Amino acid sequence: QVQLVESGGGLVQAGGSLRLSCVASGRTFARYSGGWFRQAPGKEREFVAGLSWSSGTPYYADSVKGRFTISRDNVKNTVYLQMNNLKPEDTAVYYCAATWKPVSQNLADFGSWGQGTQVTVSS
Repeated sequence: QVQLVESGGGLVQAGGSLRLSCVASGRTFARYSGGWFRQAPGKEREFVAGLSWSSGTPYYADSVKGRFTISRDNVKNTVYLQMNNLKPEDTAVYYCAATWKPVSQNLADFGSWGQGTQVTVSS
């Protein structure tokens, strides 16, 4: 397992941007695929974006395509989520996660989770 710590959340107006960071420690993070999930009040946790460790290919939920970008820096053991053109419906707690699988959007496949960071988008 790896340990994950997120940062970068906050309050932003609609149309604004935020960049979330997730720093990993523990086992070799380069062999994990990183992912971002979010959970809004009263809703289930949902997949947002992922980045395959084997191919480097990013994949996104339809709701964030064209607005969010996931990237990673294996030297810094960090995964980023750049969020542009934020909307009020993006308001949620955002969680970083890691999986051994090369590609997955399934929450159950991710064995390591951060504590979450709050993102609030005002209209």
